[in-house]
Amino acid sequence: MLHTFVALVEDKPGVLTRVASLFRRLNINIVSLTVGESERADTSRMTIVCEAPEGAAHRIRASLYKLEITVDVDEVGRSEAVIRELCLIKVAAGPNSPHGQQSRSQIFELATVFRARVVDLAPESIMLEMTGAASKIEGLIQVLRESSFDILEVSRTGRMAMRRGHHTSRVLKALGTPGSQPFSAEQNADEPDYALKPASEDFLANQFPEVHEEEQ
Repeated sequence: MLHTFVALVEDKPGVLTRVASLFRRLNINIVSLTVGESERADTSRMTIVCEAPEGAAHRIRASLYKLEITVDVDEVGRSEAVIRELCLIKVAAGPNSPHGQQSRSQIFELATVFRARVVDLAPESIMLEMTGAASKIEGLIQVLRESSFDILEVSRTGRMAMRRGHHTSRVLKALGTPGSQPFSAEQNADEPDYALKPASEDFLANQFPEVHEEEQ
């Protein structure tokens, strides 16, 4: 299954390499990774989407904390966070395209249906900008291909995620978040406390013994 982690890391050279190397040593595939400035000075925000077993999330988070350049790590779920992706799609739309002169009007109609924006118009192509869930972006790409449009280029940022603000229990229940249920000591006794830094025994073992943690 897919896990989404938001990590605040120190803004230093080589940080991206160290994080990517960590996932390589754990033998976990990174599906997407976005990096940018955060609200803190000298701190970058990384949104990491990886494919791993359901029970591996806590240990992946613990392994990220093992890097001294890590300031904070949080795993966000779809129901408790706003998750978006930005995509740019360049489509052939000139006289020589499969739909000829009608291609532009048809692409404009599709952009309206999917709430995409036309950000560039050239004699031979149209560029669309779309922000939303990955499924929505995949839907537009699929419709373009099934309609025999020639997609020239596709550029996607990958997931960007941020936890929702504090809501009432009624809103949380509608969102389907775990926080909508009253706290039960018996029910949650064995669940990890994600507000605390994991203990050392929770770190995921290195599956490549010949590779050291401080790999240059």
